Amino acid sequence: MIAAEELAKIFAGGVRAVDGVSLSIAEGETLGLVGESGCGKSTLARLLLRLIEPDAGAIRVRGSDFMALSGAALREARRDMGIVFQDPFGSLNPRMSVARLLAEPLAVHGIGGRAERKARVAELLDVVGLARQHADRYPHEFSGGQRQRIAIARALAAGPKFLVCDEPTSALDVSIQAQVLNLLSDLQTRFGLSMLFVSHNLGAVRQMAGRVAVMYLGRVVEEASRDDLFARPLHPYTSALLSAVPEPGVTTTRIVLKGDVPNPADPPSGCRFRTRCPRAAARCAAETPMLRDAGGGHRVACHFPGAL
Repeated sequence: MIAAEELAKIFAGGVRAVDGVSLSIAEGETLGLVGESGCGKSTLARLLLRLIEPDAGAIRVRGSDFMALSGAALREARRDMGIVFQDPFGSLNPRMSVARLLAEPLAVHGIGGRAERKARVAELLDVVGLARQHADRYPHEFSGGQRQRIAIARALAAGPKFLVCDEPTSALDVSIQAQVLNLLSDLQTRFGLSMLFVSHNLGAVRQMAGRVAVMYLGRVVEEASRDDLFARPLHPYTSALLSAVPEPGVTTTRIVLKGDVPNPADPPSGCRFRTRCPRAAARCAAETPMLRDAGGGHRVACHFPGAL
């Protein structure tokens, strides 16, 4: 469905938010993207949709060069894409009713006439579990969970095939998070969506994703199927992340990383994780580890892979 090759984005001050990331998401697949705050997850998600432009690299959508598109052609391609942001209140225009919010993508893409758009709005509200009479209300009249359902409906309005969910539950109460995750899972199956699910919540990623990529300081350091990653983490950073996830009936030792995340404008030489890694050696400072296949499609960027 969508593939990125060596994507890079450098912000003011030389901050390398994304630095040479390659990944792909197949038709109907959900890829989970995890990592600490500031590792570049959201920037990568926006790069894939070209909400921000990469400084280097390529993006291909169904084999076509997405970077070559502009104007009407880019707008047409984006009809197949949608995004659900972290903050459901900030992502919705407070001056627009739900009906206008959901109809706007249809108008932008020239989909249907007035009557058809009204019918589509009603259909979208049904799909996300809201009542049709909610169409005349405004965002401030809803709870956080309901607002996120509206945001999901808006992302689905034009019938996309690829959906980015950027921390879609982190701003919600715990009791509501499960409802939204279940909704997204049902919609992914119902519409055969390809999905990038960005989150620091490994429990949510485990529920949603079939495959998981782990980011650290702008780079992907490990990628594997969900079951393989959770059962057999090979990168020390992944081991540390997973050790913080409680398992019912299982006693695990929490791995506490020393030090702080380095400055992304001045990352360490070689392996960027080496300043916090208990396994670091001289090679880690001298040589940058590349993502290599460790068997079964499990890729890891580490000179000394294996669970801590």
